[in-house]
Amino acid sequence: MAITDWPTDERPREKLLARGAGALTDAELLALFLRTGSRGKSAVELGREIMARFGSFSALLTATEEDLKAVKGIGIAKMTLLTAIVEISKRLLTEELNQKEIVLTSSDSVKRYLQLHYHNRKYESFVILFLDVKNRLIAAKEMFKGTLTRTSVYPREVVKEALNLNAANVILSHNHPSGVPDPSRADIDLTQLLKDALRLVDVTVLDHIVVAGNNTCSFAEQGLL
Repeated sequence: MAITDWPTDERPREKLLARGAGALTDAELLALFLRTGSRGKSAVELGREIMARFGSFSALLTATEEDLKAVKGIGIAKMTLLTAIVEISKRLLTEELNQKEIVLTSSDSVKRYLQLHYHNRKYESFVILFLDVKNRLIAAKEMFKGTLTRTSVYPREVVKEALNLNAANVILSHNHPSGVPDPSRADIDLTQLLKDALRLVDVTVLDHIVVAGNNTCSFAEQGLL
């Protein structure tokens, strides 16, 4: 049955207008973005199938293109739309980090931001969040990419950028395309190397967050700093 054949008060758009967005289920909200379903499925039914597969909006927004393509009914148009939603979410989180002090350095907003930042990265990437004295985001910069080792991440370049941006604190981060967020011995050694280098110019490393898809590991939370 098409959505147009549903009772008026059960259609997502009419339901939102009458009762507010909070009255819609996750699948119904997603259906409004998708606008159309696929052969034999309404937009809401497709939305339910997508949410059942990924389990949450967080998992959906950090899903790879391969994961999305595996869902029957998601073509290029819907893939483009979902990618746009990821970018909108990323920019909203950037504004949030710009406008308020990051009290807990590994807060959920920081982790969500980094998960979106690393969305669909096929390679290992080292991103640093440069913060001012109030722990507000100055810039998020990909400093290095490829296989990360002590020899491929240059402390001098990190120190130079921190001074250039007049940063007071930083949050280090990198991704594990393997999907396992546990830090390696090399990750721990690299973190100490960068801490020592930045300390010389009075810049504090608040955390190092490893992102692996929907999973994260915070050095600060694990007592590794």
